[in-house]
Amino acid sequence: MRIVFALVLAIGVALAGFAAYMVQGYLARTTAERNALIAAQQQAKPTVDVIVVSKNKAYGERLMPEDVIAIRWQQDSLPAGHYLKMEDLFPAGKDPRTIITAMSKFEPVLKSKVTEPGEDAGITSRLDKGMRAFAIKVDATSGVSGFLRPGDRVDVYWTGGIEGREVTKLIEAGIKLIAVDQTYDQGHSSPSIARTVTVAISPDQVASLAQAQSTGRLSLSLVGAEDETVAAEVEVDQKRLLGIKDKEVRQVEVERVCTTKVRKGAEVIEQPIPCTN
Repeated sequence: MRIVFALVLAIGVALAGFAAYMVQGYLARTTAERNALIAAQQQAKPTVDVIVVSKNKAYGERLMPEDVIAIRWQQDSLPAGHYLKMEDLFPAGKDPRTIITAMSKFEPVLKSKVTEPGEDAGITSRLDKGMRAFAIKVDATSGVSGFLRPGDRVDVYWTGGIEGREVTKLIEAGIKLIAVDQTYDQGHSSPSIARTVTVAISPDQVASLAQAQSTGRLSLSLVGAEDETVAAEVEVDQKRLLGIKDKEVRQVEVERVCTTKVRKGAEVIEQPIPCTN
């Protein structure tokens, strides 16, 4: 009986020792993880609450308080024109703002992407100081098959008659589109063809394009998003297109012959004489 009691006691002491060892190891790991977390938090850069949209927002939609949330953002990498406080984005007693640039879910709300409170989103909000909006008529061929969007840059070519010959000439390079008269299906795969596009240009350019549009045909050429090159002067006519060179006109000197008429009786005879001039 004593042997059994001693055996049970020994097993109990062993189990207690093992449990104490396991608890000590768990506490050591937990303490190490806590210390590592504290060290990481001390090294992390400070963050602030930034207001972002909680769902996708399209151009022209109203921005309501239920459309935004606040998330933590690294303080030294805040985008320009951000909002930190709801009362700044939604002033008390004023109508909501309107989206002027489409935003994706969790994208920060920026001053450049929304109007002032109660203001509608219009083309005027996209015009820089000194610029004017001008509409250009286009079709399937002149409008780059319909795949144009606001913000794209295009070169404008004029085709018309000059001194009896038809010429295509680059008249404006890299001008910005601010509106396009077209719609898309849900997958953006089958756009309807735009009838007009609106560009932002200077008053002098407005006069040039108005004159060009009334005297010939305008065509657009889409410029790549990363293309920073400036198009050189371009002018092509049918002869240059087909590689036809103008024939050289050679002047052939014709020998002059001077004559005089002499009457001999009833007969008049024409005889050569030296040319004096």
